[in-house]
Amino acid sequence: MGIVRSINESNLAGFILLGFSDHPQLQKILFVVILIFYLLTIFGNTAIIVVSHLESKLHTPMYFFLSHLSFLDLCFTSSIIPQLLVNLCFPRKIITFGGCVVQLYVSLALGSTECVLLAVMSYDRYVAVCRPLHYTVLMHSCLCRTLASMAWLSGIATTLIQSTLTLQLPLCGNHRVDHFFCEVPVLISLACVDTTFNEAELFVASILFLIVPVSFILVSYGYIAQAVLRIKSATGRQKAFGTCSSHLMVVIIFYGTIIFMYLQPSKSRSKDQGKFVSLFYTVVTPMLNPLIYTLRNKDFKAALKKVLKKSL
Repeated sequence: MGIVRSINESNLAGFILLGFSDHPQLQKILFVVILIFYLLTIFGNTAIIVVSHLESKLHTPMYFFLSHLSFLDLCFTSSIIPQLLVNLCFPRKIITFGGCVVQLYVSLALGSTECVLLAVMSYDRYVAVCRPLHYTVLMHSCLCRTLASMAWLSGIATTLIQSTLTLQLPLCGNHRVDHFFCEVPVLISLACVDTTFNEAELFVASILFLIVPVSFILVSYGYIAQAVLRIKSATGRQKAFGTCSSHLMVVIIFYGTIIFMYLQPSKSRSKDQGKFVSLFYTVVTPMLNPLIYTLRNKDFKAALKKVLKKSL
């Protein structure tokens, strides 16, 4: 294995994650902001999982998928942020080879799973708005579990392929990663051999996990918009628009930043640009998801109050 051999042949125990070391005055501010965002992410997503499980009124397909999304965000951020916080605090910004491999496999699996899961959630919203009378029949529990399993399995499959191919690349002693975590595009750029095949494979995977789901979501929301405009009741239109606009906001933020990172040619963006864009989908989006989905959701707020009353 290329990277394994390269690590073994050097005296370095892993990789140097340069992160934001070019901006020392910014590191303390970033540490405080990211720590706050991480704590909010843990609290918000845990609340969604717990309340959705305890409150029977939330045992619906929408909250089933939302619980999966919250669990994904918890795991995704926890695979990246703790190491980032350590590196922001201390001058020695090293991640072990084993830590880098785990971070690479886990973060890519979870990120890819989320790409597919958001498309699944758009289908759920499409059925709820466009086929309301058949919703319970079409979105039965067996189908929901199957769709969620497909999302998880697709994420696992892509990381087994992409991460393994990336780890085959020789680095020729280059262990300075100009990023804050081990990510496929960044590790490919460290290789000292022709990476055309890896870049082509990454491009194909990006099309499958970014462009295809986004296209599916946009088509779904095209039909949803038509259905919402046909609703005669102003209250019904407002409820449908509120629920769907929350999901669409998450989609725009999440896919927009990842598409920028994975589909834009690496030479056309600055290194700092890539880091701050990555911060957005690794730190900001997982924190925003609970806020976007719950702040305007009366059902969830009522369920949260009910659970809190029972626990106090």
